[in-house]
Amino acid sequence: KNLQNINDVFVSCSDTLSACRLRSKVLAKQLDHVDMEIEREEEAGNVAAVSRLQAVSSRLCTELEREKELELRLALTLKQNLLELWQIETEQGKYDILREQLQKDEEELQMQYQEEKEVRIWKEKITALQAEGTRRTREKREEKAQRDHEERNKKLLEDAKRNHEKAVCFLKQSMARIQEKNAKEEVKAREHMERRIQAVLSLKTSITSNRERLQTLQILNREKALEAKKEEMKMREAILAKGGNVIREIFLHKRQQEHEKKKEVLRELQRSRKMEIVSRILQERASVHKQRKSQSPTKAIKAHALLLLLLLLNVQVIEFSLKIAQTTTKYEAVESKWSVISPSDLLLPVSFLFDVLWGSDGEDTDRDKTLLVPEFPGLWNREYDLHKVPKAEDPTLLAIKAMRKQMAEKKMEEFQTGILHKQTVSGQEHKGCAFHSKPSCIHFKDFDVGQIYKKKIVLTNASYSVNYCRLVGISECLKDFISVHFDPPGKMSSGMSCEFLVTFKPMINKELEGAVMFMAQTGSFSVPLKCTVKTCILALDKELIDFGSLVVGERISRTINLTNSGALGTTFK
Repeated sequence: KNLQNINDVFVSCSDTLSACRLRSKVLAKQLDHVDMEIEREEEAGNVAAVSRLQAVSSRLCTELEREKELELRLALTLKQNLLELWQIETEQGKYDILREQLQKDEEELQMQYQEEKEVRIWKEKITALQAEGTRRTREKREEKAQRDHEERNKKLLEDAKRNHEKAVCFLKQSMARIQEKNAKEEVKAREHMERRIQAVLSLKTSITSNRERLQTLQILNREKALEAKKEEMKMREAILAKGGNVIREIFLHKRQQEHEKKKEVLRELQRSRKMEIVSRILQERASVHKQRKSQSPTKAIKAHALLLLLLLLNVQVIEFSLKIAQTTTKYEAVESKWSVISPSDLLLPVSFLFDVLWGSDGEDTDRDKTLLVPEFPGLWNREYDLHKVPKAEDPTLLAIKAMRKQMAEKKMEEFQTGILHKQTVSGQEHKGCAFHSKPSCIHFKDFDVGQIYKKKIVLTNASYSVNYCRLVGISECLKDFISVHFDPPGKMSSGMSCEFLVTFKPMINKELEGAVMFMAQTGSFSVPLKCTVKTCILALDKELIDFGSLVVGERISRTINLTNSGALGTTFK
């Protein structure tokens, strides 16, 4: 195969060499012809033609040189291929003896394969005879097993028939018991239904009686309202006769009535909380009594004395707190405090005192285990060596921290002086308001004069980078009624939010409108604020009253609903 490849290469090289020589001859003839043309044009004095022919001559010279170089390379390659061809022919003569020996070995191997094939066929015949014998014995065993299986099936069928007869007998007995049970359940259901019918009838009678009571209560409430209106009219006439301020006096009278109602509610709350505290004390006393049973007599006497002392202390603390709540003049503040404090906050843990004095018993180990585990992991969860000297920080890290601190201080100074910067991130400039408020408008609607209203507003940084925010002020017309509580949060990353509280104290019944103004790093912005008084908004549920087709003499009525969706009541006709 290698010899054939070398012959092919040798033939292709010789063909290429002859073609190269032919091209060289053609180029030499063309070069001679161009030289003759150059001499003729020089004699004629045509400079342009001479320069053009010289360029052609130089190109032909370069091509001729390339062809000569290619001819030399091809000749060298041809000689090498011829040398390799001779070497392969000599080596092929060496390997002829080995080829003859290989053919002999192959013939011997073929004869050996033939002998092994005959032996294999003889063994396969023996195994086939053995397989036939085993097949016959297996068929005999299968026939015997089939007979045994049929006999077993006959026995099973006989047993199944006997069992079926027994099952039918038992089923009849059980069906009789079920029917008897269903009859008893039906009787019970009838009795239950009768009881329910009687309950419904009694409920119906109670509803009718309650309805009569409700009607009487409504009549009494109406009479009380009429009496209150009469008293209010009498008060108005008396105040007008004295020449006083009617609105102010009526407002103070209503405020006093509300104050009395709240005091009554507080008294009820104090009573209920006293009851809760007493029940808690009784529970503590019962738990201590259980512990005292398992202790020695001397420890029991000590525990009893300490328990009495602790109970007296708890009662004194509670009574003192209740007296403060009753005697204070700022009723609303006290009420809010008592709404937060629970009775369990005023009581000292009696069981904890016993654990400190005498140690925890076996039955309290689970509770102590839970108390040993803190609710939130903190410094007690870590091992810290107080005598360990901290390692010196890297100077490069200290320099970076100092640079960051200087940049932050510079930005704060620019923010306080009002220097604004444009925010550009990834080639995009932020436009519009830097902060978004939620809700977008602060609206106090349907307010009453003398009341206090509060709203919490959330500001979110909607710019592309870190920003600052500070409160500038509020509109001039709102300064007497609106107060804003805002703690500047400092640096705020994009998407972070902060809160501020707006308090409204109306003194006059008048609509107000303005804004809360802020200053950010990218510019100023404001949150609009509105205060609207109570108004009456009347609306009908029908625009057209259609009676349809009627018969002469027929009488039809239609109902129209007039709705006041506002917060202010009004009269109409």
